[in-house]
Amino acid sequence: DDHLVKPFAFSELLARINALGRRPAAQEQKTALRVADLEMDLILRRVTRQGQVIDLQPREFSLLEVLMRSEGRVITRTMLLERVWDFHFDPKTSVVETHISRLRAKVDRPFDLPLIH
Repeated sequence: DDHLVKPFAFSELLARINALGRRPAAQEQKTALRVADLEMDLILRRVTRQGQVIDLQPREFSLLEVLMRSEGRVITRTMLLERVWDFHFDPKTSVVETHISRLRAKVDRPFDLPLIH
């Protein structure tokens, strides 16, 4: 993302190389998420719990991904609407509650330990 226009001074080249070396390393994107016994493979788009594959619809997968990435933090209904459905707060919609209920039925109910709170 940087370039030099010819002719350039060697000292300017060294200064830019040193500046690039001070940049923080790019963070690697995770390809898998894990919360307790729930695992999500982001490349294969597969979710398993206790070794059992859980079949999720695309929107359910996205919702679960946001929840897993936010483990241990409070995430609001508005935040879910923005991150999963890409629209802003609508007080009349129950889309979040509906999808959370479906997700709980698939991810929590068949197992002893509920993970979606």
